[in-house]
Amino acid sequence: MATIRVTAEDFDPGAEIAALSEGRADVGAVASFVGLCRDEGGRLAALELEHYPGMAEAEIARVAEAAAARWPLLGLTVIHRHGRIPPGGRIVLVACASSHREAAFAAAEFLMDYLKTGAPFWKKEHLKDGTSGDWVEAKADDDARKARWS
Repeated sequence: MATIRVTAEDFDPGAEIAALSEGRADVGAVASFVGLCRDEGGRLAALELEHYPGMAEAEIARVAEAAAARWPLLGLTVIHRHGRIPPGGRIVLVACASSHREAAFAAAEFLMDYLKTGAPFWKKEHLKDGTSGDWVEAKADDDARKARWS
């Protein structure tokens, strides 16, 4: 039921979303989120995402299973990129299919709140002036959003 991919390659959100409902008369809603790399006020040249291969996929699959146990999902897709991503580039897709919108929206939000704080990815800024910026820390607001699901 779940498609989990961690890849350096870009993805086509429209094609991924369409695949969740193609040939399915029982799907009444697909809620999705696409996260993009910001330019951080014009100072960012790229964001580099690192991960542990195998561990990242397994951890995302574990949380996807939790979402599927919590809401009546008919399918879900999580794609998370790694490597150097320029401003405007796609980083993540979460798409959840259900019979009704409430479950699809809630599950997509749950998964994104987890990905922002708990997925085993590390982000490093590469600045336009040629220097490396900081490793990006989780924000307190992101932690608070994740905590509401407990």
